[in-house]
Amino acid sequence: MMDKFLITENASIGQKQYWHEDDEGNVTIQTVQDISAIVEANKRAYNQVDEKANWKGEVHQIGSIPLSIFYNLRDQGILGDQKRMKAWLNDPANQVFRTRPGKV
Repeated sequence: MMDKFLITENASIGQKQYWHEDDEGNVTIQTVQDISAIVEANKRAYNQVDEKANWKGEVHQIGSIPLSIFYNLRDQGILGDQKRMKAWLNDPANQVFRTRPGKV
């Protein structure tokens, strides 16, 4: 049997952390985040951009990534690697985190 305890909660970003301990005393800290609000906001922003809009200028918001995924990308070394980050952003599986169509 594994004991599970809520150790932190950040309601403003929908994130909770749980302490799990198994019968052998092994501990795991689990972070979960409800990302539905971020995904819905991203969809609205994405759908408001004209697909024919150009990429002129220096700064464009292209996405919004929940903190739990941000830290996961950092831990995998993707966040600090421009080529891998672009590939991640361009991957259709991650489109829910994009706020703008087109290729990065």
